[in-house]
Amino acid sequence: MRHLIGLLLGTEEDWPSAFETVLRRLGPIKGVGEFDVERVTIEPFDLRAEPRHALVIDRLAYWYYHPREWLKKISMMDDVYLLNSPFTFQSMEKHAAYCAMMRLGLKVPETVLVPYKNPPDNARYAYTAARYNQPFDLDEVAERIGYPLFMKPYDGGAWRGVSLVRDKDELHRAYDASGEMLMHLQQAIQGYDAFARSLSIGAETMVMRFRPEEPMHARYAVDHGFLSPAAGEEVVTIGRLVNAFFRWEFNSCETLIKGAGVHPIDYANACPDVALTSLHYYFPWAIKTLVKWCVFCVATRRRPRIDLETHDYFAVTGTYEERLAEYRKLADRYFETERYDEFCQTHLGHLDDVVLEWVAGPEFDRLLVDTVKTTYPENEHDQFVEHFRGLLRLWVKDQG
Repeated sequence: MRHLIGLLLGTEEDWPSAFETVLRRLGPIKGVGEFDVERVTIEPFDLRAEPRHALVIDRLAYWYYHPREWLKKISMMDDVYLLNSPFTFQSMEKHAAYCAMMRLGLKVPETVLVPYKNPPDNARYAYTAARYNQPFDLDEVAERIGYPLFMKPYDGGAWRGVSLVRDKDELHRAYDASGEMLMHLQQAIQGYDAFARSLSIGAETMVMRFRPEEPMHARYAVDHGFLSPAAGEEVVTIGRLVNAFFRWEFNSCETLIKGAGVHPIDYANACPDVALTSLHYYFPWAIKTLVKWCVFCVATRRRPRIDLETHDYFAVTGTYEERLAEYRKLADRYFETERYDEFCQTHLGHLDDVVLEWVAGPEFDRLLVDTVKTTYPENEHDQFVEHFRGLLRLWVKDQG
């Protein structure tokens, strides 16, 4: 049997090429069949047409509505498996995700949504604003939260429009510059001990030390012990909880760790970073895990879940620690974690060697060089080729 996986892409080339290579090198799986992959094109579609794909990885529809509607159709009508539900895309605009996780008791910093600085372009706005919009004191809102704070768009994305606000003058400069963006004001966690970004793919999570002040190629530090075991487990649980709650299976989560507190600050990313030039050392893990989860979902005929079943999560009571433990059970149930682990041991035991051989070989090196050449100016090619080669050689050494 042949199973086809579709890639719905924007501008990316590095990780899709890597995914295609690893999936095809995997070969037939006994009792399951062969896997193939293709890049999905955008064209008119009949709502009753039967799709050819068993699973689609989407990196485009969070902003491109035509393919988003195609995803909704193939999920609802044809049971094609999607790693991120198109029915909860608006929750990836951060606001709904903040609300849900606050209700579940997570330590989300104090957050307030303020009206637009400049009104939206709508003929009805002036009448509505004159009759219903209440005047508000921006300074009073900020002082209630406390300085420093962050002003950031409610829909987020690639750090667009994010400002650190330390006083009244910076507050008004940032708000004036926000224009027609709808903004949150959010308490800053001062003096945090660690910034963690965790990438979750299905039932697996990689927690990485993140340094937002560094250029992109240096933001992910190779540091395997920067969190205590307890904090690391809590970070993993928070990421899995968010993903199971919203039916997201390819997502990243940012958390700040200060003392015994783990504070999630950004955990709704429709297009999580999986670029070779940013993940570097962790790139092979991401590609391997993405292949494993896709194969598992197709092979076990895992079906898309449109019903969020939020009542199961909202019904959990107890202390913070007791609720986290119960949330982890609910997340593991959604991701079928035990079944996934068993499937990987039985059917994908050779994948580690497949990926290791590929990353250590000339084909991966060509991908690395080509990616650097399309990412950096010509005078920086040699520098960054050697930089990333060194990090990937370290990964190969650690695996070996």
